[in-house]
Amino acid sequence: MKTLKLSYLIIIAAFTVVSVLAVSCSKSSSDPNPDDTTKVTGVQLSQNTTFGNILTDNKGRSLYFFSNDAATASTCVEGCAVVWPVFYVENPSVGTGLAATDFGVITRADGSKQTTYKGWPLYYYKDDAKGGDTNGDGIGGIWFIAKADYSVMISNAQLVGHDDVQYNDQGIAGTGSSKYLVDANGHTLYLFSRDTHDTNTFTRADFSNDAVWPVDVVANVGSIPSTLDKSQFSTINVFGKTQLVYKGHPLYFFGQDNATRGNTKGVSFPTPGAAIWKVLNGNTPVL
Repeated sequence: MKTLKLSYLIIIAAFTVVSVLAVSCSKSSSDPNPDDTTKVTGVQLSQNTTFGNILTDNKGRSLYFFSNDAATASTCVEGCAVVWPVFYVENPSVGTGLAATDFGVITRADGSKQTTYKGWPLYYYKDDAKGGDTNGDGIGGIWFIAKADYSVMISNAQLVGHDDVQYNDQGIAGTGSSKYLVDANGHTLYLFSRDTHDTNTFTRADFSNDAVWPVDVVANVGSIPSTLDKSQFSTINVFGKTQLVYKGHPLYFFGQDNATRGNTKGVSFPTPGAAIWKVLNGNTPVL
């Protein structure tokens, strides 16, 4: 009787061990991807087959710019923020090829924080299922994958001249958002209506008037938002400086914008409504 009972206990014990091992193996094979449990600690450059080096979090999830955030403050709220979740890390680690000084923090309307890059608030896109996905780029012509080497970006906002009057992208008084080219930091770019194709007719050889309408100086043509044609960008030499050109139009800043994101004071200068200096976008005619 004792022998039978002992044999029974041995069988039960063996079954228990096998069951534990089976559960353990099953759990191991269904463990979530380690990336899913890794804490988000910062930003890095990640290689992407479509866009080259893009900004991602340290888990490889893509980050985005929103054109409507022309003046740094986030304009993606409520339902928008569900589709485009905010990216925020306090004191983020910064990967190779990025500068910590390009990152900042803003306080959103609801009091929460958001990380910025070169003044652009950073977002995720909810339909990016995994690292490397860039499904949000180009949506509505106002969402773009975040990159470190853009030569220009697109802002989308109401234009307001130096006379505090609202204008459209044709330099005529009017209300409504306009898309317009800005540099990588969100500073408004302009064309001079008296220039000729690939020729700057404004800047003096001694640059004595450069403070009024500074030349947009670049080393070369870098990345361009995906809704624009990079082949329409080029450079010219202006008395030793390399000026960026779009569709034959040399590009300038306006001194009175004070290198401030969202300022578009040049659209009414020097004569309101004359459209001597205008913003540019994809609809700008080739010069």
